[in-house]
Amino acid sequence: MGLAAAAVAYPFSGAFGSLPPERTLNAYNVHTDESLDITYYADGSYDTGALEKINWLMRCHFTNEVKPIDIRVLDLLCDIKDRLGTGRRIEIISGYRSTEYNEYLRMKSRKVARDSFHLQGLAIDFSVSGTSKGTLSHLAKTFYAGGVGRYQEFVHIDVGPIRYW
Repeated sequence: MGLAAAAVAYPFSGAFGSLPPERTLNAYNVHTDESLDITYYADGSYDTGALEKINWLMRCHFTNEVKPIDIRVLDLLCDIKDRLGTGRRIEIISGYRSTEYNEYLRMKSRKVARDSFHLQGLAIDFSVSGTSKGTLSHLAKTFYAGGVGRYQEFVHIDVGPIRYW
């Protein structure tokens, strides 16, 4: 699925023009204390080595299980970051979630979906220091790219059906 995901055409380019020449993600995983500043798209193609590093950063911290994060959600996250301005670091709360971790979270909160898009690598929960969750969720909604949820500690984005909460 990793290479297949890399071949996915960029779904949002029609609304905002063509793909930027480079896509760089500066991210920090709050659970593992790991960070990554990496260009994953350049010269018209996705860098599979960079995507593997991103997948590792966004692994399930509960089980250390890795699953590819869908290119569309990475591109959406990058677009949100780029709209905020250069030099912004994304704080990752949750990327891929194992079934075990998702069930653990479901026992702690009724706000966790049984069939969460996190289980498929189609969702990311994140925040950006110095940016309100209201601003982040509003910005994410402007892309009309999937689900956007606003929580006290983070914003959820996914590339499922368009819906907001």
